[in-house]
Amino acid sequence: MNKFKKYINKFKIKSIFTYVILGIWAIINIFPLYWLFTFSLKSNKEIFGGNIIGLPKEWMWSNFHRALTIGRVGKYFLNSVIVTGITILLTVIFAAMATYALTRLVWKGRKTANNIFMLGLTIPIHAAILPIFLVLSKLKMLSSYQALIVPYVGFALSMAILIFSGFMSGIPRELDEAACIDGCGVYGIFFRIILPLLKPAISTVAIFTYLQAWNELMFAVVFIRDSDYNTLTVGIQSLQGTFSTEWGPIGAALLITTVPTLLLYAFMSKKIQQSLMAGAIKG
Repeated sequence: MNKFKKYINKFKIKSIFTYVILGIWAIINIFPLYWLFTFSLKSNKEIFGGNIIGLPKEWMWSNFHRALTIGRVGKYFLNSVIVTGITILLTVIFAAMATYALTRLVWKGRKTANNIFMLGLTIPIHAAILPIFLVLSKLKMLSSYQALIVPYVGFALSMAILIFSGFMSGIPRELDEAACIDGCGVYGIFFRIILPLLKPAISTVAIFTYLQAWNELMFAVVFIRDSDYNTLTVGIQSLQGTFSTEWGPIGAALLITTVPTLLLYAFMSKKIQQSLMAGAIKG
Protein backbone atom coordinates (compact mmCIF):
# COMPACT_ATOMS: atom_id res chain seq x y z
CA MET A 1 0.00 0.00 0.00
CA ASN A 2 2.82 2.39 0.89
CA LYS A 3 4.58 1.61 -2.40
CA PHE A 4 1.36 2.39 -4.28
CA LYS A 5 1.03 5.75 -2.45
CA LYS A 6 4.65 6.60 -3.27
CA TYR A 7 4.00 5.75 -6.92
CA ILE A 8 0.90 8.00 -6.94
CA ASN A 9 2.85 10.85 -5.32
CA LYS A 10 5.66 10.53 -7.88
CA PHE A 11 3.10 10.52 -10.67
CA LYS A 12 1.46 13.68 -9.29
CA ILE A 13 4.83 15.43 -8.96
CA LYS A 14 5.70 14.54 -12.57
CA SER A 15 2.28 15.74 -13.75
CA ILE A 16 2.61 19.04 -11.86
CA PHE A 17 6.12 19.54 -13.25
CA THR A 18 4.88 18.80 -16.79
CA TYR A 19 1.99 21.27 -16.47
CA VAL A 20 4.33 23.95 -15.10
CA ILE A 21 6.72 23.53 -18.05
CA LEU A 22 3.83 23.57 -20.54
CA GLY A 23 2.38 26.67 -18.85
CA ILE A 24 5.71 28.50 -19.09
CA TRP A 25 6.03 27.46 -22.74
CA ALA A 26 2.49 28.70 -23.46
CA ILE A 27 3.24 32.07 -21.83
CA ILE A 28 6.44 32.41 -23.90
CA ASN A 29 4.46 31.81 -27.11
CA ILE A 30 1.45 33.97 -26.19
CA PHE A 31 3.41 36.94 -24.83
CA PRO A 32 4.49 38.30 -28.29
CA LEU A 33 0.81 38.42 -29.32
CA TYR A 34 -0.12 40.21 -26.11
CA TRP A 35 2.74 42.68 -26.58
CA LEU A 36 1.79 43.35 -30.21
CA PHE A 37 -1.84 43.94 -29.21
CA THR A 38 -0.97 46.43 -26.47
CA PHE A 39 1.71 48.04 -28.67
CA SER A 40 -0.86 48.70 -31.41
CA LEU A 41 -3.04 50.68 -28.98
CA LYS A 42 -0.36 53.03 -27.64
CA SER A 43 0.99 56.40 -28.71
CA ASN A 44 4.67 57.12 -29.37
CA LYS A 45 4.83 58.98 -26.06
CA GLU A 46 3.67 55.93 -24.14
CA ILE A 47 5.75 53.45 -26.16
CA PHE A 48 8.97 55.34 -25.52
CA GLY A 49 7.92 56.60 -22.09
CA GLY A 50 8.65 53.41 -20.19
CA ASN A 51 5.31 51.58 -20.50
CA ILE A 52 6.62 48.89 -22.84
CA ILE A 53 4.90 45.79 -21.45
CA GLY A 54 1.93 47.14 -19.51
CA LEU A 55 -1.59 47.83 -20.75
CA PRO A 56 -2.15 51.17 -22.53
CA LYS A 57 -3.09 54.08 -20.30
CA GLU A 58 -5.08 55.48 -23.22
CA TRP A 59 -6.55 52.88 -25.56
CA MET A 60 -5.94 54.38 -29.00
CA TRP A 61 -8.28 52.37 -31.25
CA SER A 62 -7.82 55.15 -33.77
CA ASN A 63 -4.48 53.54 -34.67
CA PHE A 64 -6.37 50.82 -36.53
CA HIS A 65 -8.48 53.38 -38.40
CA ARG A 66 -5.37 55.34 -39.37
CA ALA A 67 -3.61 52.17 -40.52
CA LEU A 68 -6.56 51.07 -42.66
CA THR A 69 -7.28 54.47 -44.21
CA ILE A 70 -4.26 56.78 -44.20
CA GLY A 71 -1.79 53.88 -44.29
CA ARG A 72 -3.85 52.04 -46.98
CA VAL A 73 -3.45 48.77 -45.07
CA GLY A 74 -6.95 47.78 -46.18
CA LYS A 75 -5.85 47.95 -49.83
CA TYR A 76 -2.63 46.10 -49.12
CA PHE A 77 -4.56 43.45 -47.19
CA LEU A 78 -6.87 42.88 -50.17
CA ASN A 79 -3.86 42.58 -52.50
CA SER A 80 -2.27 39.99 -50.20
CA VAL A 81 -5.52 38.02 -50.04
CA ILE A 82 -5.81 37.99 -53.86
CA VAL A 83 -2.18 36.99 -54.44
CA THR A 84 -2.10 34.39 -51.66
CA GLY A 85 -5.51 32.92 -52.47
CA ILE A 86 -4.78 32.44 -56.17
CA THR A 87 -1.31 31.09 -55.35
CA ILE A 88 -2.76 28.45 -53.01
CA LEU A 89 -5.47 27.46 -55.52
CA LEU A 90 -3.07 27.07 -58.45
CA THR A 91 -0.43 25.30 -56.35
CA VAL A 92 -2.92 22.74 -55.04
CA ILE A 93 -4.37 22.04 -58.51
CA PHE A 94 -1.06 21.82 -60.39
CA ALA A 95 0.77 19.90 -57.66
CA ALA A 96 -2.03 17.37 -57.18
CA MET A 97 -2.25 16.72 -60.93
CA ALA A 98 1.54 16.48 -61.29
CA THR A 99 1.79 14.10 -58.33
CA TYR A 100 -0.95 11.88 -59.75
CA ALA A 101 0.91 11.68 -63.05
CA LEU A 102 4.25 11.01 -61.33
CA THR A 103 3.06 8.39 -58.83
CA ARG A 104 0.02 6.64 -60.36
CA LEU A 105 0.65 6.69 -64.11
CA VAL A 106 3.37 4.79 -65.96
CA TRP A 107 5.14 6.78 -68.67
CA LYS A 108 8.66 7.22 -69.96
CA GLY A 109 10.66 9.91 -68.21
CA ARG A 110 8.51 10.25 -65.06
CA LYS A 111 11.50 9.67 -62.76
CA THR A 112 13.46 12.36 -64.56
CA ALA A 113 10.50 14.72 -64.32
CA ASN A 114 10.18 14.01 -60.61
CA ASN A 115 13.89 14.71 -60.06
CA ILE A 116 13.55 18.03 -61.88
CA PHE A 117 10.65 19.03 -59.62
CA MET A 118 12.63 18.02 -56.52
CA LEU A 119 15.55 20.21 -57.63
CA GLY A 120 13.33 23.15 -56.72
CA LEU A 121 13.81 22.28 -53.05
CA THR A 122 17.55 22.92 -53.34
CA ILE A 123 17.29 26.37 -54.95
CA PRO A 124 16.91 29.32 -52.57
CA ILE A 125 13.85 31.30 -53.63
CA HIS A 126 15.72 34.62 -53.76
CA ALA A 127 18.69 33.23 -55.70
CA ALA A 128 16.55 33.31 -58.85
CA ILE A 129 15.30 36.86 -58.38
CA LEU A 130 17.38 38.37 -61.23
CA PRO A 131 16.45 35.87 -64.00
CA ILE A 132 12.80 35.97 -62.92
CA PHE A 133 12.87 39.77 -63.02
CA LEU A 134 14.29 39.72 -66.57
CA VAL A 135 11.67 37.21 -67.74
CA LEU A 136 8.80 39.17 -66.19
CA SER A 137 10.18 42.37 -67.67
CA LYS A 138 10.31 40.84 -71.17
CA LEU A 139 6.74 39.59 -70.78
CA LYS A 140 5.64 43.02 -69.44
CA MET A 141 4.23 41.44 -66.29
CA LEU A 142 5.94 43.65 -63.71
CA SER A 143 3.72 45.64 -61.31
CA SER A 144 0.83 43.20 -61.52
CA TYR A 145 -0.63 40.36 -59.50
CA GLN A 146 0.84 37.88 -61.99
CA ALA A 147 4.35 39.16 -61.20
CA LEU A 148 4.00 37.62 -57.74
CA ILE A 149 1.62 34.72 -58.36
CA VAL A 150 3.71 33.05 -61.10
CA PRO A 151 7.00 32.80 -59.13
CA TYR A 152 5.18 31.98 -55.89
CA VAL A 153 3.43 29.03 -57.55
CA GLY A 154 6.62 27.91 -59.26
CA PHE A 155 8.60 27.75 -56.04
CA ALA A 156 5.74 26.20 -54.05
CA LEU A 157 5.27 23.27 -56.43
CA SER A 158 8.29 21.24 -55.26
CA MET A 159 7.26 21.11 -51.61
CA ALA A 160 3.61 20.54 -52.55
CA ILE A 161 4.51 17.60 -54.82
CA LEU A 162 6.69 16.12 -52.07
CA ILE A 163 3.80 16.30 -49.59
CA PHE A 164 1.25 14.92 -52.03
CA SER A 165 3.61 12.11 -53.11
CA GLY A 166 4.01 10.83 -49.58
CA PHE A 167 0.26 10.89 -49.01
CA MET A 168 -0.73 9.50 -52.42
CA SER A 169 1.65 6.55 -52.11
CA GLY A 170 -0.48 5.34 -49.20
CA ILE A 171 -3.67 5.18 -51.29
CA PRO A 172 -4.24 1.59 -52.51
CA ARG A 173 -3.93 1.16 -56.26
CA GLU A 174 -6.86 -1.24 -56.11
CA LEU A 175 -9.10 1.84 -55.95
CA ASP A 176 -7.79 2.95 -59.35
CA GLU A 177 -8.32 -0.50 -60.80
CA ALA A 178 -11.87 -0.76 -59.43
CA ALA A 179 -12.75 2.69 -60.78
CA CYS A 180 -11.25 1.77 -64.17
CA ILE A 181 -13.37 -1.39 -64.31
CA ASP A 182 -16.45 0.73 -63.56
CA GLY A 183 -15.66 2.90 -66.57
CA CYS A 184 -13.72 5.81 -65.07
CA GLY A 185 -10.97 7.35 -67.15
CA VAL A 186 -7.80 9.03 -65.90
CA TYR A 187 -9.58 12.29 -65.12
CA GLY A 188 -12.52 10.54 -63.48
CA ILE A 189 -10.22 8.55 -61.20
CA PHE A 190 -8.32 11.68 -60.23
CA PHE A 191 -11.29 13.96 -59.53
CA ARG A 192 -13.70 11.35 -58.09
CA ILE A 193 -11.36 9.01 -56.21
CA ILE A 194 -7.94 10.53 -55.53
CA LEU A 195 -8.71 14.20 -54.96
CA PRO A 196 -11.35 13.66 -52.22
CA LEU A 197 -8.86 11.45 -50.34
CA LEU A 198 -6.23 14.21 -50.46
CA LYS A 199 -8.13 16.64 -48.22
CA PRO A 200 -5.71 16.38 -45.24
CA ALA A 201 -2.71 16.78 -47.55
CA ILE A 202 -4.39 19.72 -49.30
CA SER A 203 -4.70 21.45 -45.91
CA THR A 204 -0.99 20.95 -45.27
CA VAL A 205 -0.03 22.25 -48.72
CA ALA A 206 -2.36 25.23 -48.26
CA ILE A 207 -0.70 26.15 -44.94
CA PHE A 208 2.85 25.91 -46.31
CA THR A 209 1.95 27.86 -49.45
CA TYR A 210 0.08 30.48 -47.43
CA LEU A 211 3.06 31.10 -45.13
CA GLN A 212 5.39 31.43 -48.11
CA ALA A 213 3.20 33.83 -50.11
CA TRP A 214 1.71 35.85 -47.23
CA ASN A 215 5.05 36.68 -45.60
CA GLU A 216 7.23 37.06 -48.70
CA LEU A 217 8.92 40.47 -49.06
CA MET A 218 11.81 40.46 -51.54
CA PHE A 219 9.83 39.53 -54.67
CA ALA A 220 7.11 42.01 -53.71
CA VAL A 221 9.66 44.81 -53.36
CA VAL A 222 11.52 44.08 -56.60
CA PHE A 223 8.67 43.07 -58.94
CA ILE A 224 6.05 45.64 -57.86
CA ARG A 225 6.60 49.31 -58.66
CA ASP A 226 2.97 50.46 -58.49
CA SER A 227 1.75 51.00 -54.92
CA ASP A 228 -1.75 49.88 -55.96
CA TYR A 229 -0.38 46.31 -56.14
CA ASN A 230 1.68 46.38 -52.95
CA THR A 231 1.14 43.51 -50.53
CA LEU A 232 1.05 43.83 -46.74
CA THR A 233 4.75 43.18 -46.25
CA VAL A 234 5.72 46.05 -48.56
CA GLY A 235 2.86 48.27 -47.38
CA ILE A 236 3.83 48.02 -43.72
CA GLN A 237 7.43 48.80 -44.60
CA SER A 238 6.25 51.97 -46.36
CA LEU A 239 4.49 53.19 -43.19
CA GLN A 240 7.83 54.07 -41.63
CA GLY A 241 8.45 57.78 -42.19
CA THR A 242 11.66 59.42 -43.30
CA PHE A 243 11.98 61.75 -40.31
CA SER A 244 9.31 60.63 -37.82
CA THR A 245 7.29 57.47 -37.45
CA GLU A 246 4.00 56.77 -35.67
CA TRP A 247 4.59 53.29 -34.30
CA GLY A 248 1.05 52.69 -33.04
CA PRO A 249 -0.49 52.39 -36.55
CA ILE A 250 2.42 50.19 -37.61
CA GLY A 251 1.68 47.90 -34.66
CA ALA A 252 -1.99 47.87 -35.70
CA ALA A 253 -0.99 46.92 -39.26
CA LEU A 254 1.24 44.12 -37.95
CA LEU A 255 -1.63 42.80 -35.83
CA ILE A 256 -3.97 42.86 -38.84
CA THR A 257 -1.34 40.90 -40.77
CA THR A 258 -0.96 38.30 -38.00
CA VAL A 259 -4.66 37.58 -37.35
CA PRO A 260 -5.34 35.64 -40.61
CA THR A 261 -2.42 33.29 -39.86
CA LEU A 262 -3.79 32.54 -36.40
CA LEU A 263 -7.32 31.97 -37.72
CA LEU A 264 -6.10 29.74 -40.55
CA TYR A 265 -4.15 27.53 -38.18
CA ALA A 266 -7.03 27.41 -35.68
CA PHE A 267 -9.45 26.13 -38.33
CA MET A 268 -7.06 23.79 -40.14
CA SER A 269 -4.82 22.42 -37.36
CA LYS A 270 -6.83 19.18 -37.01
CA LYS A 271 -6.55 18.42 -40.72
CA ILE A 272 -2.82 19.09 -40.59
CA GLN A 273 -2.47 16.60 -37.74
CA GLN A 274 -4.48 14.06 -39.75
CA SER A 275 -2.20 14.61 -42.70
CA LEU A 276 0.92 14.10 -40.60
CA MET A 277 -0.47 10.92 -39.03
CA ALA A 278 -1.54 9.57 -42.42
CA GLY A 279 1.98 10.00 -43.73
CA ALA A 280 1.60 13.10 -45.85
CA ILE A 281 5.14 14.18 -44.96
CA LYS A 282 7.74 11.49 -45.32
CA GLY A 283 11.45 11.61 -45.66
